[in-house]
Amino acid sequence: HVQLVESGGGSVEAGESLRLSCVGSDFSRYYMAWFREAPGKGREGVAFIDRGGATNYAWSVKDRFTISKDNANNALYLQMNSLKPEDTAKYYCAATWACGGSWSRPSIYSYWGQGTQVTVS
Repeated sequence: HVQLVESGGGSVEAGESLRLSCVGSDFSRYYMAWFREAPGKGREGVAFIDRGGATNYAWSVKDRFTISKDNANNALYLQMNSLKPEDTAKYYCAATWACGGSWSRPSIYSYWGQGTQVTVS
């Protein structure tokens, strides 16, 4: 079992940047991802990183967001640049032991953080 805690959210203007962090334990064992959920919308996969460091992104954030992981410090990051109002959502980190199928399906993740709010105006 791993407990995930996100931080780094806030309110910014369009075009600005934010860096989200997620801390926990034993990160080297997990496939990990960032999801977001806006009011009235489902939970959307934003970025994914596997145990070897390979990454995938949603098309809407590709070339603007970067996911990275520091296994030594059990930290997951999401660098968000050129933020847009449509990026406004609560952002969650998630972890799973096994990643069969699409990384962007919330159902494959066993562990979730409590979320951190990002608001872009």
